Amino acid sequence: MFEAAELGQKLSRPEYEAELLKLRSKLLKAHLELRAQKFQVIVIVSGADGAGKGEAVHRLNEWLDPRGVQTHAFWEASDEERERPPHWRFWRAMPGHGRIGIFFGSWYTAPIIRYVYGEIKRTALDAELNRIVALEKMLTDDRTLIVKLWLHLSKKAQKKALRKLDKAGRLGPDDWKHFKLYETFTRISERALRHTDSGHAPWHVIEAADRRFRELTIGRILLAALEGRLAAASAKSTVKATTPPQPARAAARSGKKAPARKDDSILDHVNLAQRLTEAEYARELEEQQTKLNRLAWVARKKKRSMVMVFEGWDAAGKGSAIRRVTQAMDPRLYRVVGFAAPTDEERAQHYLWRFWRHLPRAGHTTIFDRSWYGRVLVERVEGFAAAPEWSRAYHEINQFEEQLTDHGIVVNKFWLQIGRAEQLRRFTERQRVAYKQYKITEEDWRNREKWDAYQGAVDEMVARCSTEFARWTLVAANDKRFARVQILKTVVDRLEAVL
Repeated sequence: MFEAAELGQKLSRPEYEAELLKLRSKLLKAHLELRAQKFQVIVIVSGADGAGKGEAVHRLNEWLDPRGVQTHAFWEASDEERERPPHWRFWRAMPGHGRIGIFFGSWYTAPIIRYVYGEIKRTALDAELNRIVALEKMLTDDRTLIVKLWLHLSKKAQKKALRKLDKAGRLGPDDWKHFKLYETFTRISERALRHTDSGHAPWHVIEAADRRFRELTIGRILLAALEGRLAAASAKSTVKATTPPQPARAAARSGKKAPARKDDSILDHVNLAQRLTEAEYARELEEQQTKLNRLAWVARKKKRSMVMVFEGWDAAGKGSAIRRVTQAMDPRLYRVVGFAAPTDEERAQHYLWRFWRHLPRAGHTTIFDRSWYGRVLVERVEGFAAAPEWSRAYHEINQFEEQLTDHGIVVNKFWLQIGRAEQLRRFTERQRVAYKQYKITEEDWRNREKWDAYQGAVDEMVARCSTEFARWTLVAANDKRFARVQILKTVVDRLEAVL
């Protein structure tokens, strides 16, 4: 793969300057057109030490409109970053629609370096590369354009470049150390590129010894990628404009109707008759909250994080159940994050972006009141997500949760199940009691009419996303006392098992 980037290609100054003005003009025009588009661009700048990666980043910032570019340099992870899964730092840096994100260093850097220095084995490297392939596929499926640039130097050219940098006092602290392992770095880097090269996110290996050739090649590649995607977006919008609108939103967006209720639903097997007396509830609540309080401090000491996901029917008691959990914990150890319809900023990102941002630090807990499962529930049933979007979300969610648990985060997922009659009783009570009226909206009544469709979506969600590393707990919530204690017991049991 790298032999093709050791041909000694060069450009004279006249050749460089003759093309540069035209290239910059076209590149800026494409960048300005990007601002109105519903996709983003990630430019990954990686490659050999001394190959001019930093200069390439500077040049791109010079050529592009600075208002639409975000540049992120990824080097050593901070303490805050090490306390989260490795990809957390990259998700925080994702550009929104119409913007370009330049990643100087990326998700490729750490796996390659750690393998070269023997910190991880081949199986771990392959697992990390597979995770990168999945990440890039997920992003490109969501319309992100990824341009991957690898700046290559032969050993002779790298030695010459490092000497020049050393003389100028601009050498990196590890550059000579890495150079001593040139053959190993080259072999492993080539393997990583081959493993992660794909039609949706191909690698561009660039001969980097000559600055002028390197810079124009980078500009040409980015321009071709931008113009190609802009042309495709324009053609797609033209087709949409000439297609008559469909009468039903769900049918138009998803391509098929939400499934009707199955004869034998997973949720029908939840025993909703389970109840606790007031005395039993008081005793159990105190016991489980006391245990949770102690375990939360042990988790902090051992730097074990926890994520809790609360989903369920409207009026199922999610809020009151969350309060019984938080009452048991010191407020410094947890954070509750509630989610409704995404904001404009959130809609300009992949749907998982807003959840990645809220992952807890080591030893802390984040409680998600509604979660990423909205993709396969409300967005599916209401037609806010097209069929291909919510269909691939099951796999994306499983991969996301696996990254959490691989990092040592304890994941608890609760679906609060109530019966139709009980929901109607609670809706009616909310309408009747003045201080509860804010809890009931017209949307709640509309959702109730789609009970069977939602139940079908919940069935598939549980069946496909209850995994060995992040299982769903179906909570019998007709009796709020029982539900609260069941949730507390589940959390306590999970923590006792891992601490």
